[in-house]
Amino acid sequence: FKAPSGDHPALYRDLLRTNRVHWIAEEPPAELVREKMMECHFRFRHQMALVPCVLTLNQDGSVWVTLVKPARAITPGQFAVFYKGDECLGSGKILRIGPSVYTLQQGKNREESPKKEEIDKIEPAT
Repeated sequence: FKAPSGDHPALYRDLLRTNRVHWIAEEPPAELVREKMMECHFRFRHQMALVPCVLTLNQDGSVWVTLVKPARAITPGQFAVFYKGDECLGSGKILRIGPSVYTLQQGKNREESPKKEEIDKIEPAT
């Protein structure tokens, strides 16, 4: 896929799933185990700024990562590295990514404005 520009909404996503996370402390953080969710930060490229996110722990040790705002060019095979403050918590390989902002916008546009043919199909109430 080649986006028309480097800033095209098709390049941005706000959801990803990792494989089983390798935690530095060998166990997931207590808050994540207790609440099944935890706010923290992550990055998936070495020099990038930390991005606020919410981790959701899955039974197999993988996590869903929901970003506070969409990030550009998240790619399966990259590693997501998680931080709480200055502390590195661990990392997991990105296996799946959610729909792009572009795809989500297309879906929203369809929901908000039904096409004329769809309106014509709706039978009048009798």
